[in-house]
Amino acid sequence: MRYVFSSRHQVLVSDPKELEKIREREFDITSERIKMILAAGGGAVEAALSVFLENFATTLGSREQLAIGEFANSALVLPKTLAVNAAKDATELIAALRAFHYKAQTSPDCKHMAQFGLDLVEGKVRNNVEAGVLEPSMSKVKMIQFATEAAITILRIDDLIRLQPSQDDQE
Repeated sequence: MRYVFSSRHQVLVSDPKELEKIREREFDITSERIKMILAAGGGAVEAALSVFLENFATTLGSREQLAIGEFANSALVLPKTLAVNAAKDATELIAALRAFHYKAQTSPDCKHMAQFGLDLVEGKVRNNVEAGVLEPSMSKVKMIQFATEAAITILRIDDLIRLQPSQDDQE
């Protein structure tokens, strides 16, 4: 008999086959946790966010639609910068990336395309999860939160400056 210690429990095992089953189960659970905390890299998250926000913007009124549309465009800055820094045709790559993510969000049989990002070595769009190009999900969430907060702060400062009367108006 052998004791097996895992991350969650202690098991008494007498059969080597049973031990192997336990190890496989533990590995499957661990790999699922890793998948939950990692996201496809190469601009995949930003492109998906941009396409989603543009589709959402079409359901709103004019002022809100413009603001959300511009925010959607700003989400593409990172993939564009990646493509330009790799000396690739950013316009063509971003258009292809957005097309894949549009299909992923609108067509049920193309959900796997949500994992597509930029391959900057070959200059094309590929499945970055299969290629192993992954990024921590939490860093993506924080990046989007901080960028949003920065944009809101700038807009508030702009509004405060407009609210103060100018010297010419007071005279």
